[in-house]
Amino acid sequence: MNQIIVNKNWTPGAITETGNSRFVSRLTKNTLGLILAGGCGSRLNQLTRWRAKPAVPFGGQFRIIDFALSNCVNSGIRRIGVLTQYKAHSLIRHIQRGWGFLHGEFDEFVELLPAQQRLESCWYLGTADAVYQNLDIIRNHNPRYVLILAGDHIYKMDYGPMLAYHVEKGAELTIGCIEMPVEQASDFGVMRVDLQHRVTDFSEKPEQPATLPDRPDRALISMGIYIFDSQFLTEQLINDADNIDSQHDFGRDLIPALIGNHRVYAYRFQDVDQQRPAYWRDVGTVDAYWRSNLELIGVTPELNLYDREWPIWTYREQTPPAKFVFDEPHRRGMAIDSMISGGCIISGAIIRHSLLFNNVSVDEGSRVENSVILPEVRIGKQCQIKNAIIDKGAVLPDNTVIGDNPQRDAERFYVSPGGVVLVTPDMLGQVLHHAR
Repeated sequence: MNQIIVNKNWTPGAITETGNSRFVSRLTKNTLGLILAGGCGSRLNQLTRWRAKPAVPFGGQFRIIDFALSNCVNSGIRRIGVLTQYKAHSLIRHIQRGWGFLHGEFDEFVELLPAQQRLESCWYLGTADAVYQNLDIIRNHNPRYVLILAGDHIYKMDYGPMLAYHVEKGAELTIGCIEMPVEQASDFGVMRVDLQHRVTDFSEKPEQPATLPDRPDRALISMGIYIFDSQFLTEQLINDADNIDSQHDFGRDLIPALIGNHRVYAYRFQDVDQQRPAYWRDVGTVDAYWRSNLELIGVTPELNLYDREWPIWTYREQTPPAKFVFDEPHRRGMAIDSMISGGCIISGAIIRHSLLFNNVSVDEGSRVENSVILPEVRIGKQCQIKNAIIDKGAVLPDNTVIGDNPQRDAERFYVSPGGVVLVTPDMLGQVLHHAR
């Protein structure tokens, strides 16, 4: 993108003028992006039993990590490291297949950085320790700035304006943040800022989150996006590694220790056209994952996947178009208010307000409503599926009923607090993964 759009709440100087996009491009070129993708995502229940959270499918044909990766590439940050750990095979395979299009001869890359006993520790002990264990690699790339991202959030963001903000503020650390209802803020890092947006307090997952001075119902939470001056990051990671009382986590340890002694600023992620917090979703629970997928079906969803100016890149399996067969009064294949991916065959069944990933088949007489169906699921005849997530590869026998009786569903499947039924092959007695 040639034009740099900045947060309108920020009143910076000349470097953000449209004509200085070259300045921002130099910043992005001198930045190394690191995506933290090693978490197990336990709140997603059995969806992450065999895969890391960033590898969970999202939006019909993507993986969650594709959003952070695409934001980097679209922002001009094309030196990227992905730090993996928990059950990373499907994540690694996805990145190898889908993210090999960058040009090494231009010093563009996506590197996989698994926990590999580079230092005394075997596993990454925390988010800060994960970066610390790769300090030698960071130094070899010699970036001026390091952009650290969580690999498990859904959003579209140009990191260029945030880098320009970081430089103009003279910040040593800049934290991407967004407003959120205070009752939801306890799952995140919560901060206070002064009138210049300098961070004056940071608490990781507080029981009673601090509220905005003018909005007692809202809190300012961290998006898990950090920009550090490279040398400053190195110094602070070494200090944290030497602290025997630290859990070696950015939110719990490293960032709170910097407040008051260093120049730490907050960058508010806003919709510049409508002057409101921009789209950002943590899909870390079954309810949030289900809801965020189904939001995409709306006529004008907040997250526009059809935006050609900011595409979401991914590995895309070669599949034929979706097919809807039979046109008889009681055997008509159709989808209403839904998104259907390639390779799907809807055979005399009705799909309503649902999202189907690739290679899903639904047989005659079945109805699927308000559901998210992951790849390669087979739904038999005369099935009734409502308010459900069906995990990849599951085979539902004929006459299966899901979402009609919560008590009965809970005997076989996982039922979320919001009433969403999660069904995995394991729950159906179908063994796709052999642990031993």
